[in-house]
Amino acid sequence: MARILIADDDELVAELASEVLMDAGHACGWVTSAEAAWQCARQKRPDILLLDQTMPGESGLTLLRRLRQSAHLYDLPVIMFTAMSGEADEAQAIYAGAQDFIRKPFDPELLVRRVARLIKLRGNRPRHVDLKTALAIESGVAPQARAEMRRRVL
Repeated sequence: MARILIADDDELVAELASEVLMDAGHACGWVTSAEAAWQCARQKRPDILLLDQTMPGESGLTLLRRLRQSAHLYDLPVIMFTAMSGEADEAQAIYAGAQDFIRKPFDPELLVRRVARLIKLRGNRPRHVDLKTALAIESGVAPQARAEMRRRVL
């Protein structure tokens, strides 16, 4: 089971997607703006964000860029969920950091499969490690080791 946040200004689509995903065993909630999605993600990090590309106010693509620049939400899995159908739109979303792209109107089975695929790809990775810790681990310098190194220098 995954916690999924849907950000879509079309309430009917958001509610339908939410019902489909809940029927598949996931916990879902939805909001109608990018700002509300940002606030929700910061308060209680979802496992996956389904993000509409075009919403009034801040666009989904702009929010995606903001997520990728955030030290705490940089690795949040995002599936762009949009009525835009051009290949350039899809390429732009993937380039900005989306893991997948689903066009609306959507096939419920496809939505469930794509979410399951993304969960499987995340595998045994922790749900989240802040950017500073992730970089320290990747470089081989754990946070405790870094603090010890600072003490020795001082």
